[in-house]
Amino acid sequence: MAMKGGPQATGKAASKLIDKRIEELDDWRGKTLARMRDLILKADPAVTEEWKWGIPVWSHDGILCTGEVYKQVVKLTFAHGAALPDPGKLFNSSLEGKVRRAIDIPEGENVDAKAFKALVKAAAARNAEAKR
Repeated sequence: MAMKGGPQATGKAASKLIDKRIEELDDWRGKTLARMRDLILKADPAVTEEWKWGIPVWSHDGILCTGEVYKQVVKLTFAHGAALPDPGKLFNSSLEGKVRRAIDIPEGENVDAKAFKALVKAAAARNAEAKR
């Protein structure tokens, strides 16, 4: 379940809050969130970890995605997902939205690492382009 409110943080403080959240989730959800975080950090080494709205947020020239945890899924919502190419067909939630798109990861699902990292890179490129 996603926690709302609470502290906001950036950088090392946010990374510690994300570490704590992963540790609190001593089941498949914690492992899934940790794996997706690792893929985000590998895809974009310049990413900034933040803690906003009680959830992990990954940014680079603006929000790339958020990581929410629910009972049945780990949800990664891309702030501008509707504008991103998704050849791996990873987006499976919030498809009707005009801006955001999300990936709901249920227990046992293994998201394609290469396709996910390409999505993170595309999100960072989109944000950089929008800033120009």
